[in-house]
Amino acid sequence: MFELHPQLEKDTIFLHDFPFSRLLLLNDSTYPWLVLVPRVPGLRDLIDIALADEAQFYRESRYVSLFLRDTFQPDKLNVASLGNMVPQLHVHHIARFRHDAAWPAPVWGKGAMQPYSDAACASLKAKWQRWWQQQDTGA
Repeated sequence: MFELHPQLEKDTIFLHDFPFSRLLLLNDSTYPWLVLVPRVPGLRDLIDIALADEAQFYRESRYVSLFLRDTFQPDKLNVASLGNMVPQLHVHHIARFRHDAAWPAPVWGKGAMQPYSDAACASLKAKWQRWWQQQDTGA
């Protein structure tokens, strides 16, 4: 049975369940930052995803990236799977801007997390829902 790692549970806000993965918002308003977590127990690295599931996972990751691009028009999208602190497979999708606090370096370790206000969180959730409803995905 799928269980979210306690650190991911603590640091994120639920947005959506795709057929294969769960989409989470990192509760840090510093960057538009989403996290995609396959809902399969025991996965640690991308190579642990079964061949039969790879295309679905990539499709879901693509939707997340498209949402970030369409909604925030970033200068660059960062997509990464580290897992050094949280071993459960999760893939970060981060909209980056030339004016952001960490540019051009990676975002990790660049200041304390700034949690979303309730209003900002609700707004971002609504943006996701509107964007997702406009997609003709079949996913």
